[in-house]
Amino acid sequence: MKKSLTLLFMLIITAALLVACGPKREETTPTSTDEKETETEAESTEEPAKPEKLVVWEDTDKSIALEPAIASFEKEYGIKVEFKELGMADKMRDQLRLDGPSGTGADVVTLPHDQIGQVVTEGLLQEIEVSDEVLSTFSESAVTAQKYNGKLYGLPKATETPVFIYNKALMPEAPETMDEVYTFANDFTDGKKFGFLAKWDDFYFAHGVIAGMGGYVFQENDGALDRDDIGLNNEGAIAGAEYIQKWYAEGLFPKGIIGDSGGSAKDGLFNEGKVASVMDGPWAFQGMKDAGIDIGVAAMPTLPNGEHMKTFMGVKGWHVSAFTEHKYWSTKLVEWLTNEENAKIRFELTQEIPPVTSLIEDPIIADNEGAKAVALQSQYAVPMPNIPEMAEVWGPAASALQTLATGKAEPKAAMDDALKTIQTNIETNHPN
Repeated sequence: MKKSLTLLFMLIITAALLVACGPKREETTPTSTDEKETETEAESTEEPAKPEKLVVWEDTDKSIALEPAIASFEKEYGIKVEFKELGMADKMRDQLRLDGPSGTGADVVTLPHDQIGQVVTEGLLQEIEVSDEVLSTFSESAVTAQKYNGKLYGLPKATETPVFIYNKALMPEAPETMDEVYTFANDFTDGKKFGFLAKWDDFYFAHGVIAGMGGYVFQENDGALDRDDIGLNNEGAIAGAEYIQKWYAEGLFPKGIIGDSGGSAKDGLFNEGKVASVMDGPWAFQGMKDAGIDIGVAAMPTLPNGEHMKTFMGVKGWHVSAFTEHKYWSTKLVEWLTNEENAKIRFELTQEIPPVTSLIEDPIIADNEGAKAVALQSQYAVPMPNIPEMAEVWGPAASALQTLATGKAEPKAAMDDALKTIQTNIETNHPN
């Protein structure tokens, strides 16, 4: 019995010694789920190999601002960047459709934000991931404009929205309210000269009034635009339509500014010194100055209900092509092109207004009347809906507004008809 116990103890001791002398597995292999996740996380943060070059497509006549940003990126990362100017946004989108699948397209492209939904649906862009620190660089509305169905598809480089522009020789300072503008226009307008003009038969401009009164295009639900929740004939939208019709009905707007040629007619009258003030965008500044008009620029005056006009805001952004083999470095380039330093350089060279919040108080913008007005109005602006269904809104909305402008329909009937047409077109052209 004693021999048996002695033998048993010896076996136990031997086994213990073998375990103690064996390899220490905890030093080489994660022993918990958290440790495994940490190891995977570390591996995923490693930078991929650098490409020999990246290709960027830029707007016509804007590469003057792109070149210094590219030069500093190449110096920082050692990656060559080539660029090509491709004209209007539609051309760039069409070219991406052709060149992307063949592997000859760009890694990074610039597009207006209202095209994002369509190009994402077609599989031309890919979602990007950036830190909250990078996103905090920009205004919230500008970042929202770069999202589709809650996912981020680019970073903003420039923003624009309609503002109040006035001829200082005819209107010494900008009124604060549209009631004041209306009173001025009634006193000033005589059929040859006009106190205020706006292309309110164009939904892009009319939206400021309609939304400011309480209407909306697509309601946002859970971070995405709801194509089935359209507020273009609600009480606020009808009130906005009534206000718009009043200006036409009382002869405060000439008949010649209705329709496709209306914008040119409006511009001509203003540049001839026959109009005291207009609603227009920053793209109009230079032409007015070239015509010899001493212009003043301000945010749009408040509406009769006391609310700000909710003008449409357009945001140009930088985006990563779905066809690039270098998503990581393309995203790095997008971050670089839109950082504070390069945004400031772009404004200096192109006058494109960056939605970089730190630059709003920078003297380069704060001391520029036009840029400051756009930045201020952008706080009240609404990004144009970027879902594909928005294509079904423009035509019916314009038709309704033109019937209002010509007195052929009452506001409620016009807006009801527009909504019916929009809903029918969405159901026909965008089946779920």
